[in-house]
Amino acid sequence: MTVLRIVSNLHAPDPQMAQAFYGDLLELDVVMDHGWIRTFAAKGAAAMPQLSVASEGGNNTPVPVLSIEVDDVDRLYARAKVAGVEIVYDITNEPWGVRRFFMRDPFGNIVNILSH
Repeated sequence: MTVLRIVSNLHAPDPQMAQAFYGDLLELDVVMDHGWIRTFAAKGAAAMPQLSVASEGGNNTPVPVLSIEVDDVDRLYARAKVAGVEIVYDITNEPWGVRRFFMRDPFGNIVNILSH
């Protein structure tokens, strides 16, 4: 048996509200939309399935529900600030080799945005 994909499912009273945050800000494509569920995916990404289980988010931060690696964390940080997205943990160079920040999505979830 081989795991082919891991998909995070976030509860949202109106999945269409996710478009501005996950579609527009993070530039993800809608790959499925049944009204009650909307699935976003990165363009052309062939990521290995991963699952993290954590007692904290590192540096005494809360555990984010999602970690999204991007090619330019500073660009996305600037876009999030302009869009008025709540920054939960400011942009930081971490001692384990990532640059990251946490932001809150429209449903209250903490999302870790990082670059290696």
